[in-house]
Amino acid sequence: MKGIDPKSLNKAVDNFRKTRILVVGDIVLDQFIWGKVSRISPEAPVPVVDVDHETTMLGGATNVVNNIVSLGGKVLVCGVVGDDYIGRRIFSLLNNLDVNTGGIVVEHKRPTTLKTRIIAHAQQVVRYDRESRDSLKPETTNTILNLIQDQKDSLAGVIVSDYGKGVVTGELMGGVKDLMSTRGVPLAIDPNVKNFPLYQGVTIITPNHNEAQEVAGMDILDEESLRRVGEKLLYSSRCCALLITRGEDGMTLFEGDGTATHIKVMARKVYDVTGAGDTVIATLTLGIAAGLDLKSAAYLSNLAAGIVVGEVGTSTVNRDDLKALIASHLS
Repeated sequence: MKGIDPKSLNKAVDNFRKTRILVVGDIVLDQFIWGKVSRISPEAPVPVVDVDHETTMLGGATNVVNNIVSLGGKVLVCGVVGDDYIGRRIFSLLNNLDVNTGGIVVEHKRPTTLKTRIIAHAQQVVRYDRESRDSLKPETTNTILNLIQDQKDSLAGVIVSDYGKGVVTGELMGGVKDLMSTRGVPLAIDPNVKNFPLYQGVTIITPNHNEAQEVAGMDILDEESLRRVGEKLLYSSRCCALLITRGEDGMTLFEGDGTATHIKVMARKVYDVTGAGDTVIATLTLGIAAGLDLKSAAYLSNLAAGIVVGEVGTSTVNRDDLKALIASHLS
């Protein structure tokens, strides 16, 4: 891609290990039930999955954390779980990554979000969720903001991972923006459609294709309609930049100076977009925090996303993977 310097990308990747990012948002456990289908149920016209094995992985905001750790960055995570087995499993997985879990609040009587996906022959058959989308208790939001207050001087960037499960509210977003306003660090949002008005004035928002057209109230049918949607969202949110992720069509970066940059998808084949947005925002924010301009950071995040969409299920990228891709695409 024109204007992208591989030396700068590699330097930024090396600097990830010096970069500490705050991730605040909805904490999720992803469960995958793997099996095969050989018959249709006699009870209803649905496939019968013969289960082979099950796996659990960090999801939502904690998959962003997982990506940052895999890329060598440092991370502070804030969010909420319930007093249940799923919440304890999340603590265990984070502890295995040596992530400080002091920013995670346990809310009694609130279930930890669990997303269960049934996979057969590398295809997702169905997903079912167990969760609460109620807003956090005010005291929980205050606890999170107080922790961020204590830690803000050590942060090089902030990611808000909004899955619409009740963590990201006007009070939380207002508090985060106020606390970080004097730090001059990037504030990146992986958005939820219903909360778009809360993201006014942030550094960058990363909606996917469907989210962007829903918020804009316009269908994206071609490059012209894509441009109109991007410009409308950029203007209405008053953010510095907007990155629309477009699956097999790559991504498009809209900047405040009016430029729009199309970045082609790097994956050989798109198998599963699960967690791809988490990889994009983790790599993008690390890149900006490590000194890259927006275009270079977006390009780097597209390289990373090209790895995870080629795998079934939630996955991550490490620094060696990223450096190998930089070498293969820009040498």
